[in-house]
Amino acid sequence: MVAHRYEGECPCGTGELYAQCCGPLHAGERRAQTPEQLMRSRYSAFFLLDTEYLRLTWAPEATPQDLTLDAQQKWTRLRALDAPEPEGNEGYVHYRAHFRYGNLRDFLEEVSRFERRDGVWLYVDGEILE
Repeated sequence: MVAHRYEGECPCGTGELYAQCCGPLHAGERRAQTPEQLMRSRYSAFFLLDTEYLRLTWAPEATPQDLTLDAQQKWTRLRALDAPEPEGNEGYVHYRAHFRYGNLRDFLEEVSRFERRDGVWLYVDGEILE
């Protein structure tokens, strides 16, 4: 696992310090307990360009072969719009992730699907909303 030297408020938007929020998940010290927590930790991994964590939290059959992140794309804010209680081993999170790419400011809005397999939440896929 990658040990990040990121200090301050967690990029995922909870208001907690990174060291108490997504940091322990990225370091492998604990696992996400809910789909929303996993989505937030994955957002922080995109923010920190942590492809290792993204691969570990992606369902194996859905993980992209090429997972190259563009350092010029700067993630700026995350909003969880809806995160209902999971039903059994499946959960969904509707979120909006804002980013900046050069002079462009935009956002990605998605309803993500997560599955709990052997007690571990994984990102399976998502529907991008326009």
